[in-house]
Amino acid sequence: MIIDFHTHVFPDKIAERTISYLAGRADVTPYTDGTVSGLEKAMDNSGVDLSVCLPVVTKPTQFESILSFAKSLNEEYQGKKLISFAGIHPLCDDIEGKLTAVKNAGIKGVKIHPDYQETYIDDDRYIEILSVAKKLDLIVVTHAGIDCAYKDCDAMCPPDRARKVIDKVGHKKFVLAHMGGADMVDEFLSHVAGCDVYIDTSFVLKNLTKEQFLKILEKHGEDKILFATDSPWSEATGDLKILKSFVQDEKVLDKILYKNALKLLEL
Repeated sequence: MIIDFHTHVFPDKIAERTISYLAGRADVTPYTDGTVSGLEKAMDNSGVDLSVCLPVVTKPTQFESILSFAKSLNEEYQGKKLISFAGIHPLCDDIEGKLTAVKNAGIKGVKIHPDYQETYIDDDRYIEILSVAKKLDLIVVTHAGIDCAYKDCDAMCPPDRARKVIDKVGHKKFVLAHMGGADMVDEFLSHVAGCDVYIDTSFVLKNLTKEQFLKILEKHGEDKILFATDSPWSEATGDLKILKSFVQDEKVLDKILYKNALKLLEL
C-alpha cells in the first residue's frame, strides 16, 4: 500500500488559472493539471492507493468555500482514493468555532501555510489554532522551511520557530511538511529532529542526498515520517524510486509509505 500524505487539487473551474499562477510564481513545472481527475490519473500511473488533499486558505474569506469543497470530496470518495482536509487562516475570526465545524464535518485535519498566510508559525494566532486542534483531535499540517515562491523572503516556519510551537503546544498530530524544513536540513537536525512531531517527504526527496535522509531517519525515527509528493509539484513514481534507494529495510519502508499515515489518520 502507498499513501501520499500531501497533495493539492482545485475545483475544475479554477484549476487551470490557479496552477498557471502558482507555477509561474515558483518557477516550477506541474506534473498534473491540478484537478481531481488529474491527481487520480497520476495515482493510477504510480500505484498510489490513497492521497490526502491539503487546501490552502490564502484569505480568511475562503474558509467556507474550501470547507465546502473538502466536504464534497469526502462525501464523493468516502475515504477511498482521496481524503481531503480543510484549511484555516490565522486571521479567521472564531478559530474554535471554525475548527469545530471542521471536526463536525468529519474532516480529519487542516492545512496551514505560514508563507502564503504571511504569519510566523510561532505567532499567537497559530498557537491558538494548534491548541484548539489538539483539543479537538484534529491533524494540523504546515508548510515548513523555504518556499520556492518566496525564496527571497524569510521562511515563516523555520525549524527553530517550529520547535517553539512544538514545545509550547505539544500537539501529537502536528506535521511539518518538506522533511521538517525545505532546504533547511541542518536546522531541522539541530532544532526539531527527535521531537514528537511528524514530517513528510513532500517535494524535497530529489534535493536530498542519501546521507542527509539517513541522518534524519536516524535522529527523528522511522515512526514519524510520512511519504508525500506535494502533487502537482512532484510525482510519486520518481519520489518512490528515490525513497526506495535510500531505504532498503522493508519494515521501515512500509512505515513511511503507509503504516505511519494509517496510524495518524486512524484508518
